Amino acid sequence: MEEQIKKTAARVRIAFACFWILPILLVLFGEAGGGWVGMYAGDVRATYMAETITILLAASCVPVSLKLFSWVLIRKINVVTLPEALRFYAMWSGVRLALLAIPVLAGFFTYYIVLSSTGILCALIGLTASLFCLPGEERLRKELHINKE
Repeated sequence: MEEQIKKTAARVRIAFACFWILPILLVLFGEAGGGWVGMYAGDVRATYMAETITILLAASCVPVSLKLFSWVLIRKINVVTLPEALRFYAMWSGVRLALLAIPVLAGFFTYYIVLSSTGILCALIGLTASLFCLPGEERLRKELHINKE
């Protein structure tokens, strides 16, 4: 069982690292320039739409991702056997990170496409929220109520 716990913790850590690598790659790609950077910088309507969508994504996805995981943890994961709980934990951790990735990637994309600082603010909100999801074996044991024997 210890081996499964360690594998699950490693899987969640890898997913978390991938979550952080995606925005870094997008920023590097955006800073390298290209035809798409600033494509709609002068278009007021496009800027308004991009900013509005990014703000709504950040305002909805961040709280939903954090609250949904705690709800699933209490209602679904804590009532099943340990091997199934570990599988659910890894899956729902990925879902939580995917929900957080939506406003992060949309924010950086908005920042580069319309050159608006509103996008970067929303991306930073999502990245900051991901710090509340820092993975680790100790956290996994605490959330699944597994005592180290």
